[in-house]
Amino acid sequence: MRFMRVGAVGAERPVVQTHDQSWRDLSGIVADIGPDSLADLDARLAGVDLAALPMVDITGQRIGAPIARPRNIWCIGLNYSDHAAEAGMPVPAEPILFTKPGSTLCGPNDPILRPAHADKLDWEVELGVIIGKPALGIAPEAAMDHVFGYVAANDISERAWQIERGGQWSKGKSYPSFCPCGPVLVTRDEIPDPQALAMELSVDGAVMQRGTTSTMIFGVAHIVEYLSRFVLLEAGDLIVTGTPPGVGMGMKPPRYLKGGERVTMSIAGLGAQSNIVQDV
Repeated sequence: MRFMRVGAVGAERPVVQTHDQSWRDLSGIVADIGPDSLADLDARLAGVDLAALPMVDITGQRIGAPIARPRNIWCIGLNYSDHAAEAGMPVPAEPILFTKPGSTLCGPNDPILRPAHADKLDWEVELGVIIGKPALGIAPEAAMDHVFGYVAANDISERAWQIERGGQWSKGKSYPSFCPCGPVLVTRDEIPDPQALAMELSVDGAVMQRGTTSTMIFGVAHIVEYLSRFVLLEAGDLIVTGTPPGVGMGMKPPRYLKGGERVTMSIAGLGAQSNIVQDV
């Protein structure tokens, strides 16, 4: 299944796509798609004739992030072998973990905010994993049972804050709008192999990143099981799983985002997003 949330910021309503590609209003069944509903969403939709739900014309409507604000956004750094080579860093022996606050989440076409004290704003196309039920200390073979679905995400990063201001990765990852997400949340059954998805990102039409999830060092199942050793993964949590090469920091000379530029990215099966960088 494919879900979206449409409407103004803070007033999004959930919709689901039917077999005829139309979008149907879910708000009569579930108030929202997010931490408070994912755990039992399958049960709520069991036996529901989606085609009988009210049709929603999404033309011209704002598309919100496909999940409501998660309790946690977990991020994996240097998780692509070719990106680690680009950064001149060794392949990590274990997943590198950092976090982003829920306030970074925004819609797939919302502006990326660039504050006046940010001059090394960078992009990272990433596969996002949405947790469907709690996971703590799970067995490796059970990891995928805790995955509800997948989203496209952009781990926007301010490299000076991340690297030059005390070495705190989260510091450079946490400004509002630094996690555009969507447009759709696609359930696990529709993505048979999350390690075989093409990814691309461009800035003002120039392709910067072109890669595939096949070069991930740690795959989705491993990441979910690994994180569950240390943290409680909760329904609605977003795990952002790393980026392929082509980030601005890795270019020679480095190339960073400026106000007015358009960042466009896509992941096969998960749709595309397009954001204007807005100076604030």
